[in-house]
Amino acid sequence: MTTGTAAPPRGAAAELDAAGITTPALRGAYARCRALNAEHGRTYFLATRLLTPAQRPAIHALYGFARMADDVVDAPGAATVAEVVARIEEIRARMRVALSGERDVLTDEPVVAALAHTVERYAIDHRYFEDFMDSMAMDLTVTDYPTFDDLAVYVHGSAAVIGLQVLPVLGTVVPRAEAEPSAAALGVAFQITNFLRDVGEDLDRGRIYLPADELAAFGVDRELLTWCRERRYTDPRVRRAIAHLVARTRAIYRRADAGIALLDPVSRPCVRTAAVLYGGILDEIVAADYDVLAHRVVVGNARRAAVAGPGLLRAVAARHRPGVRRRTR
Repeated sequence: MTTGTAAPPRGAAAELDAAGITTPALRGAYARCRALNAEHGRTYFLATRLLTPAQRPAIHALYGFARMADDVVDAPGAATVAEVVARIEEIRARMRVALSGERDVLTDEPVVAALAHTVERYAIDHRYFEDFMDSMAMDLTVTDYPTFDDLAVYVHGSAAVIGLQVLPVLGTVVPRAEAEPSAAALGVAFQITNFLRDVGEDLDRGRIYLPADELAAFGVDRELLTWCRERRYTDPRVRRAIAHLVARTRAIYRRADAGIALLDPVSRPCVRTAAVLYGGILDEIVAADYDVLAHRVVVGNARRAAVAGPGLLRAVAARHRPGVRRRTR
């Protein structure tokens, strides 16, 4: 993969200018990450529009790297598990080289180059990326999670660390460590929301990201889920199990919500909007009577606009309001 020297799109260029990123190859690397976010992370990308332009490239870089690794794991095709493992370890190796300060990845792996620049700029702990890669590797061998505690091991690396990665970019008005538990919880809430929305698609890949013991309490197992998926039908037992897990996920959102007030004021509208939009997925699951196997629920464009509009007004107001001193460490 190469970045080339083509100028970034106009919107990306304005963000890169605001962030003070001037090197042509690095600008191309960040523009690539932004394109990945715009293409694949519809809710996430919309929320990033509420950040200051200077913050957005870093968020795009973090998203772009996560997306690149996730796509390797989930990409369809005839690749064997060994081949996918090799590619994951190749990405991990490139990541380690880049995070060590080497810059030779700039021309052949732009997403990793943008990541390394962001990590250095915001002093993000390298451990979070190792944990993330560990969870990506788990996807190749683990297809079921007996309990919520077992699922939590996976979700720590796939989601909690994402919240911890973006926290330095968002900034805080308290020492960063005080905001970390809420940031991690919000990442977990987003991830489990995705699991509930994508039960059918994940099942098609042979995976179940819902705790088996909590499903079993409602008489649900892999066999029943598969039977329902094949017939595009959601059994009442499945509906009750999903309703229970939706309620449990809402409780995680409530724990995370307290942390929004700890963020830099200019970042709060973005995070609040993301939380409302992702929470809206749960609302859509409820509205569909917990039918997550016949079709994939989505938050409609009208609702996205209704949520993002007020968020934009709050974001603009926050940028022009004398704020509390920002902390990033």
